[in-house]
Amino acid sequence: MDKNHLAIRVKELRNQKGMSQEFLAEESGLSLRTIQRIENGVSNPTGESLKRLSNALNVNPDELIDWSIKEDKRYLTFLNLSALTFLLFPLLGILVPFILWTTKKGKIKNINKLGKDLINFEITWTIILFFIPILLIIISKIGLVENITLSLLFIIIGLLYFTNLISILLNTLRISNEKDAIYYPQIRFLK
Repeated sequence: MDKNHLAIRVKELRNQKGMSQEFLAEESGLSLRTIQRIENGVSNPTGESLKRLSNALNVNPDELIDWSIKEDKRYLTFLNLSALTFLLFPLLGILVPFILWTTKKGKIKNINKLGKDLINFEITWTIILFFIPILLIIISKIGLVENITLSLLFIIIGLLYFTNLISILLNTLRISNEKDAIYYPQIRFLK
C-alpha cells in the first residue's frame, strides 16, 4: 500500500465530504494525530483503522487502497449512449446516465465532465420538451397566434427528439475519436 497515494486519497475524500480532520477523527474513532499522520503520508493505517476510515468516509476500503483514475473509452461511450433511453421516456434520459455516472464518478478519466455535460443537456432538453407545448397552448389561448395545430406541435416535438438523438450519436463519435463531447444547449444544473 503506497502511503502517499493513500494520504492523497483520504484527504481528497475528506474534503469532498466537507469534513475537517477533527470530524473525521470523531466519526472514525481514530485520534486526530492518527488522521494527521495518515494524511501526511507518515504512516499507513492498520487494517482496523482502514476499515474505520472507510466507514467514516462512506466508501469501500478498496476505494482507499486501489484508487486510480483509469481510461475507459468504452464506458464513456456506454454512458453517452445510455441517454438514448429518452426515446422510451424523457426522464430516463436523465436518470440512467446519472446512475451510470455516479457509480464510476472519479474513477474514469473525463467521466465527470462528460457526465455533468450529458445530464445538464438532458435536463435542459426535457424542460424544453415539456415547456414548449405549454407555451404554444398559452400563446394560442391569449390570441397572439391565431391557430396552433396539433400537427405543428408534433413537428416541434419531433424536431426536439431528432436534435437529442443526433447530439448523442455525434458525441458518441467524438468520444470514440478521443475528442471532448459537446452538448448544446445546456443549463448548468450540475457544476
